[in-house]
Amino acid sequence: MSEFQASNFKKENGGTPDLLGKTELTSPYFFVPPSGTTEERPESCAAGTLRFNTDIGTLEVYRGDTIGWEHIQRKENQYLGGGTGSNTGTGTRAVAPGGNSNPDSTSESISYLTISTLGNSQDFGDLNAGINANAGGSSRTRGLSVGGSTIPARTNTIEFFTFASTGNASNFGDLTSQRAELGFTSNDVRGVAAGGSPGSVDEILDFITIAQTGNAVDFGDLTVEREGLAQGCISNGSRGIFSGGNTPTLINTIEFITIMTTGNATDFGDSIATKSRSANCCNSTRGLIGGGGTPGAINAIDFITIATTGNAQDFGDLTSSRFNHGSASSSTRGLFLGGQTPSIVNIIDFVEIATTGNALDFGDMDTAGATNGVIRPTGASSNGHGGL
Repeated sequence: MSEFQASNFKKENGGTPDLLGKTELTSPYFFVPPSGTTEERPESCAAGTLRFNTDIGTLEVYRGDTIGWEHIQRKENQYLGGGTGSNTGTGTRAVAPGGNSNPDSTSESISYLTISTLGNSQDFGDLNAGINANAGGSSRTRGLSVGGSTIPARTNTIEFFTFASTGNASNFGDLTSQRAELGFTSNDVRGVAAGGSPGSVDEILDFITIAQTGNAVDFGDLTVEREGLAQGCISNGSRGIFSGGNTPTLINTIEFITIMTTGNATDFGDSIATKSRSANCCNSTRGLIGGGGTPGAINAIDFITIATTGNAQDFGDLTSSRFNHGSASSSTRGLFLGGQTPSIVNIIDFVEIATTGNALDFGDMDTAGATNGVIRPTGASSNGHGGL
């Protein structure tokens, strides 16, 4: 067997060399791919390009200009829940804790769906107390219900649950202040809560380490104090996004943070319309902002490219106009859950995040046995969004 060793191997006229035909790496040791942060990703490269993302500690592959970069995830993140064989488990789950059937009620019920399988939600368990206007966040294994309202008081309570196991939530800790209608973003390590209303609008950012129970710690401030931020997570693992809300004037501001670096948020761009109480979903490249109130309900879905600052663009439409709805994502699919038009609706829509177009019917929020009907599930989250 022949051996070739070289350092600084390149074409005579510059650029990277082309290795044609079949290339085998037979060393019993290891292969070290290129590495760098999320911000250092090339924006456009050959499909199949491989690198190690140092921000989130995982390999990622470029799947073409439409899909972009995607994390190479552990199989158990796709098939959680035990069983035997190669295709058992729950799949990527959307879990919706709390909610209400009208602005004057709360619920302790938790519902869930398998994002890859069309159908109605099912019962997961209960929170320790009824809540609405809460935010949701997650790691690959743990979901969170963050803040909210217990009618009429705001709360700073954070509760958590494990995606793979249905059951009741447990106490996690407290936010730095009591507030509802806040935003939230996360990667697999850290969650960051944004803004909200402790009685008046707030610009506060605080964070938690998701694997460790305890109270939140100050992170920084939003550029604009507000409540009614879009619910659901937009994150690519490095960068987290917050959008919309009211100051109390409706705004179209989109801001971003670097999740692992404390500090103030930075302007990203603008959504197409001024709106509040919309809902977010994402893969590792693209974030969607669906519906909202202007103040009347709208059905428009905007999209942004998470790594590139700029204004949102048109993606398509929800099946119906609504606001105060929840959302959750897998690495390919986004869900929009329930909401109001202003009449309460229990419909669930889905989109394929990489492909612009209108949403389609997924199923219904099943309110049987749910206290006050969990069909405004603003605190929904998943174990497979783009930041994980």
